[in-house]
Amino acid sequence: MSTHDQPLWQPSAARLASSHLTAFSHLAQTAFGQPFPDYHSLWQASIDQPGRFWRLVWDYCRVIGDKGETTLQDGDSMLNARFFPEASLNYAENLLRRDDDSTAVVFWGEDRQRQHLSHRQLHALVSRLQQAMQANGVRSGDRVAGFMPNLPETLAAMLAATSLGAVWTSCSPDFGSDGAIDRFGQTTPSLLFCPDGYWYNGKRIAIRDKIEALANGLPSVQKVIVVPYLGEAEQVADGIAKATTLADFLQPFSPQPLRFERVAFNHPLFILYSSGTTGQPKCIVHGHGGTLLQHLKEHQLHADIHHGDRLFYFTTCGWMMWNWLVSGLASGATLLLYDGSPFAAHGRVLWDYAKAEHCSHFGTSAKYLDELRKLPLEPARHYQLAPLRAVFSTGSPLAAESFDWVYQHIKANINLASISGGTDIVSCFALGCANLPVYRGELQCRGLGMAVDVVDEQGRPLRGEKGELICRLSRFRPCRSASGTIRMAANTGRPTSAALPIPVPRRLRRTDRSRRPDHPWPLRCGAQPRRRAYRHGGNLPPG
Repeated sequence: MSTHDQPLWQPSAARLASSHLTAFSHLAQTAFGQPFPDYHSLWQASIDQPGRFWRLVWDYCRVIGDKGETTLQDGDSMLNARFFPEASLNYAENLLRRDDDSTAVVFWGEDRQRQHLSHRQLHALVSRLQQAMQANGVRSGDRVAGFMPNLPETLAAMLAATSLGAVWTSCSPDFGSDGAIDRFGQTTPSLLFCPDGYWYNGKRIAIRDKIEALANGLPSVQKVIVVPYLGEAEQVADGIAKATTLADFLQPFSPQPLRFERVAFNHPLFILYSSGTTGQPKCIVHGHGGTLLQHLKEHQLHADIHHGDRLFYFTTCGWMMWNWLVSGLASGATLLLYDGSPFAAHGRVLWDYAKAEHCSHFGTSAKYLDELRKLPLEPARHYQLAPLRAVFSTGSPLAAESFDWVYQHIKANINLASISGGTDIVSCFALGCANLPVYRGELQCRGLGMAVDVVDEQGRPLRGEKGELICRLSRFRPCRSASGTIRMAANTGRPTSAALPIPVPRRLRRTDRSRRPDHPWPLRCGAQPRRRAYRHGGNLPPG
């Protein structure tokens, strides 16, 4: 057996015993009435009996809300299938379940700004924003937009909007004004949050002209709220039609107990956007219940995030990983937010952050790890990273050499998880698992509840060859039905039809690991990106 067939990492007995997945597997044995000797057997049950699986996820993750009596309705119909059709819940209520003095959010703006918010302080800010939004006419189903950096205020504005049943949509302020208008113009937001500028690689970036273009180019916007980041909010707001500062927007309101509008499982939560490379960006809507359940499943059963862990992901508010990151509050994690260049402070800033704030889960892109290899920086040698248990990589395939580099130069005892998903499901198809070993150049597993396969051009399963990544819809999943992945009508901003095709982000090879009982179905990333959609049917989770 070659050295490449040896695992780079495998969990200790202590880690296995304490993991969420181990605890969940024990519950599942009772619920399903059968033993689960390994991950693959649990995965198989999750796609064979999706209703029972997702109901158990709801219970294990202690979702706040009423799930109703029915888990899956019309499960044999691709268009009509509905998960939890009688449920009522609110995404923000599940993220804001704590109201104490423990740390909810940490923010670093490169090496220039630092901020800590307790759960109590986050509640207070969300409460004032909630009241201000209501006073400005925001109601359930309305849209609220953020042209924002990854600030605590962005998180709070999203939570305030979604607590009312309004729909949140966001872009990063490094977008051009035309690109933002192409997106927000389809969703007709009534409120728009913008910063007074932002920092990037030590430079102040002014965006007043962009804000003015957005205010003039989005007729649905009734008010533009300018959030201070550079300390110039008043100057930026002055002279822009409909603009006010965040301080003035909140001034009439003091913190009050939060109220949450519980909504149907599929009620719209987020509007995300396709890339726009083949025309105008397409709107993709995700619902309260499906997004919450899918993220809880991935955070707890795959990433093994526990109460008190500290979750970081390098992302902007224009990438679905921002939505994935902030859901970590529902699993009891402290969010480590960052805005700016990942290579600020001579490339040290993210590792300074990880060390100072005791990061337990560090998320980034394969491109970042590749660039990091070129710097004279070795986190394992320069930093004490004792709390760090996992590193996540996505955005593109993680090269086999990068696996080696991470274990040699970041930390030997971590779960390195190369993950693959998409905006279409605001979650993952294949990802990591803290209970499984890590092999060089391979994704660890298919997501629970995800009927993922690799097929040839005729849709036939492949083994040991490159093929197309698909998620079969033969038994259904809560991604369209539960999370509500649906297109929006440009003239109304309302859901109209299902986004049926599932995108394929890259060509993958299903490697032959049948000799490994602990690792029966890994994916190895290929070098040629390719997109293809199959309408086979499937078991996408709520996402």
